[in-house]
Amino acid sequence: MRSLIKLSPIVVIAGLMMSGMDILLAAPISFIYATLVAMAVDRFSFNEILDAALDNLKHFLIVFLILQAAYAVAECFMATGVAASIINLALKLGLTAKSVAVTSLLVTAVLSIATGTSWGTFAACAPIFLWLNHIVGGNLFLTIGAIAGGSCFGDNIGLISDTTIVSSGLQGVEIIHRVRHQGVWSGMCLVLAAAAFYAAGAFMGLPGTVGHAADAINAIPPEVWTALEEQRPSAVALLHQVQEGVMSYYLIIPLLVILVTAFKGVSTLICLGSGILTSLIFGWAAGTVTDINAFLDLCYTGFSDAGGWSIAMMLWVGAFGGVMNKMSAFEPIANAILGIVRNVRQLMFSNAILCLIGNAALADEMAQIVTISPIIKSMTESSVEGSPKDMYTLALRNATYADAMGVLGSQLIPWHCYMGFFVGISLSVYPLAEALSPMSIIGYNYLAWIAVVSMLLLTITGLDRFIPLFKIPSEPDVYLKKHAASAGQGENEASTAS
Repeated sequence: MRSLIKLSPIVVIAGLMMSGMDILLAAPISFIYATLVAMAVDRFSFNEILDAALDNLKHFLIVFLILQAAYAVAECFMATGVAASIINLALKLGLTAKSVAVTSLLVTAVLSIATGTSWGTFAACAPIFLWLNHIVGGNLFLTIGAIAGGSCFGDNIGLISDTTIVSSGLQGVEIIHRVRHQGVWSGMCLVLAAAAFYAAGAFMGLPGTVGHAADAINAIPPEVWTALEEQRPSAVALLHQVQEGVMSYYLIIPLLVILVTAFKGVSTLICLGSGILTSLIFGWAAGTVTDINAFLDLCYTGFSDAGGWSIAMMLWVGAFGGVMNKMSAFEPIANAILGIVRNVRQLMFSNAILCLIGNAALADEMAQIVTISPIIKSMTESSVEGSPKDMYTLALRNATYADAMGVLGSQLIPWHCYMGFFVGISLSVYPLAEALSPMSIIGYNYLAWIAVVSMLLLTITGLDRFIPLFKIPSEPDVYLKKHAASAGQGENEASTAS
């Protein structure tokens, strides 16, 4: 009963989100409830709970800085001609409503690998592809699902991704070994997702003709223009630039600079900062930037928008995760798993499920990685016997579970902070998306569905042996220690009887 009570905050936050409550309200209410549970069940003082919440929030500090830089990049790209040049180039190459989602997926996948951040990638690409989708007459939910999935792709496998680094470090494995272990599987997921997005576009009957920017922009109602002027002036600048045919090849350089600096292993903050600086330089050369103060206002808008909702939301989510971690809400689940599993594959499958449950409970992928990774590491090392090489392979898979079920699994959790961020920035750069909600993104995020479901199925069935470098060892190469102990006890009893 105590264990169920400790897990009840998950039910609270899930129920509030499912009822339609904004996470900015659901998270503090759930935090207060979790605090009361921790104080009543484990007799923690309020100060102990507060210290645990604050300790968990230290993991968010770098994310806050990246988030503000990402919002600033989005503003600068929309207003300086960078996004307009990319959109007009795509139209010139013949992009259609059927292919806009696939293109969004592939571009964001590449950019997220380069930058190592899903949040930064989404912020940089959402204003480009959401308005491009509008222009060619694509399906909004299909395209935003592609942007979300592609943005998370590189965050799961990128060498400079914070989640890749932390999840690998907690399992004691080399990052490059982790990337190689899951590389073929990740590539297959991306290819299957691209095929799914294209098939969905064809099934929906989306037009296959090249879109005309002027026609789409002219069809925007006057009241929408008024709302855009008030809520997002940079979006108005973007639309006018697209309408006027702004397309200078050198205006694409800021996006390329982010890619190149990231591939060289430069800090994400420097990558995003270089994108802001080069958008100023090349925007000035193109005549889209004529006033330094106006450009600084763009950065200011990005910083203020990031702090106005997203950071406040993440603070409460992080505090909630800290309380759940303090009262060891997941330990009973771990003990129950060890008592139920019958072989190593079942244990590894359970580790993946535990990561997914932890991500849903904590509503933050980094909180899940930091909280659950030590648990599955301890469960594996304490209950499995095998050679050092085989045990290292299991550690590689555990690192992959923590990261994949954190980053890609977040895309299937409506109340997750990722979903709040994606919805918030989408509405910020594309206010026409009034019907957008976390559930509408989840339904069309084919990459996340393919990755999470395939990971679970390949693990439990053993079919991962057909994917290069992705196979994990199983009996008799590795085995559960409890089976060896029971077998030894049986032999001793037989010997005594004889």
